[in-house]
Amino acid sequence: MTFPKTILFAAISIVATVSVAHAQAGLNDLEVAHAAYTADLIDIEYAKIALAKTKSAEVKTFAELMIRDHTAVNEGAGKLLKKLNVEAKNNDFSKTLRAGADKKEAELKALNGEAFDRAYAANELAYHQTVNKIVGEIWLPAIQNAELKTFLGQALATFKIHEDHAGHMVTALK
Repeated sequence: MTFPKTILFAAISIVATVSVAHAQAGLNDLEVAHAAYTADLIDIEYAKIALAKTKSAEVKTFAELMIRDHTAVNEGAGKLLKKLNVEAKNNDFSKTLRAGADKKEAELKALNGEAFDRAYAANELAYHQTVNKIVGEIWLPAIQNAELKTFLGQALATFKIHEDHAGHMVTALK
């Protein structure tokens, strides 16, 4: 019965990492862009760990999808920022995300086999649930630039698919 504990610990870790979400509601568009970029990079890093550690075909397929999709989103965001002739602005929320991810990466790297697969899947589900909530409920309503709002809305649709996929992966790895 360690699986439910794994989900609980992943959720607590993610919630603790982003518990400042309510405080970041005042981020400007450039700070939101940086935080979104940071969140994508973090998920890419988690996926690279998964590719190096797992033997599960399902986990590998999901990790490859995370790398492909989050890289594409970040490349698209970079093109949009260049078009708008602006740069994303680092902020405390991005730094908090990064610090939490560093801890989670260390935890994941310490696991092996099925324990790693379950922890990775649970983390991906909790991570996407949290990020999707922040993007949909806090950032999208607050973004001023129409192009950034549209872009992030399209990315959110992809991230919701990731959340569903992660949920199926969690169930399959029980």
